[in-house]
Amino acid sequence: MRRFVTAAIAALLFSSTAYADTIKVGVIGPFSGPFALQGKSFKAGIDAYMAVNGATIGADTVEIVYRDVPQADPAQSKALAQELVIKEGVQYLAGFYFTPDAMAVTPLLTQANVPMVVMNAATSAIVTKSPLVVRTSFTTWQTSTPIAKVAFDKGIKKVISVVSDYGPGIDAENAFKTAFVAAGGEVVEAIRLPLATNDFSPIMQRIKDSGAEGVFAFLPSGPPTLGFVKGFADNNLKAGGVQLFATGDLTQESDLPALGDAALGMLTTFHYAISHDSPENKLFTAAAEKAIGNPAELNFPAVGAYDGMHVIYKMIEATGGKQDAQKAVDAVKGLSWVSPRGPVTIDPESRHITQNIYLREVAKGDDGKYINKEIQTFEKQGDPGLAAVK
Repeated sequence: MRRFVTAAIAALLFSSTAYADTIKVGVIGPFSGPFALQGKSFKAGIDAYMAVNGATIGADTVEIVYRDVPQADPAQSKALAQELVIKEGVQYLAGFYFTPDAMAVTPLLTQANVPMVVMNAATSAIVTKSPLVVRTSFTTWQTSTPIAKVAFDKGIKKVISVVSDYGPGIDAENAFKTAFVAAGGEVVEAIRLPLATNDFSPIMQRIKDSGAEGVFAFLPSGPPTLGFVKGFADNNLKAGGVQLFATGDLTQESDLPALGDAALGMLTTFHYAISHDSPENKLFTAAAEKAIGNPAELNFPAVGAYDGMHVIYKMIEATGGKQDAQKAVDAVKGLSWVSPRGPVTIDPESRHITQNIYLREVAKGDDGKYINKEIQTFEKQGDPGLAAVK
């Protein structure tokens, strides 16, 4: 099978024309199943960018080809990437909600002569697996480090951490602990949960028994985060004075109505909130809400997809439509622009995105709807986790 794939890719590259009339972008993500809302946000962000900027670059037309991976499945992700490259002839791969799915595809990139634009998957190490990976999302080191300082500054000295047991969760655990201990705090216990966990009652009891004053949590946005935050409130931890600190994954906007007043006052750090006040974000949310159909379903992966398309368009411009992955990636190293989330830059060394991280508080907006209200900005944050994986 490996020899067949190698030969097929080689034949494809040999026969490809120097200039394409249609440039295909293959997007892999969860478009069905329990994480389907995240896939819908991918598509809404992509559709919004193309609605605002058009579907043509010079004489070329951009076409998006979607493939569905309902939940983390590295083998399926790799197989679909091979299919996109060989059968569909895509020149770019993008999407990737889960880290294992992105990691599985990186070995294909050089031989396929295809760049990968990561629109969500949040493990720092992804960009180190291939020189053809560019990230337009965030990492959990990036979003978890500031919340440790926030917790300590609020007088919390003992914390228990609870994370999902896979790449981003382990990064989040290490990032929080590194910053919290450096500030003078103590992590009294570190719990790692299987990705499939849906009963959080035993975890809530362990939190009570730990004697911690606060909890740091990371789980992938979707059913796990909704269940965890509701479990925290239902088990009277908030009422008992235990404070919950987390990355913004736990308060994605589509979950806020279901969380209700139980989430009010919860503090998270993240790279984006739909309530972000800027002209660029107003333009983006108007287009993305129209694209998704139901504005209440729009979540943060949309901005990673929107900015991912900006990077891909710049790659296409730089290569003149030719299939040249390294030239495409080189063209966006150091690229800066004003995103709906604020000012961003593709770091020329790591190909990771440098951006503001915001401290947000769950509050009610002027219209009575729950929002993530930005109350503090940590400017121009790179990825501390890259040093940890070198």
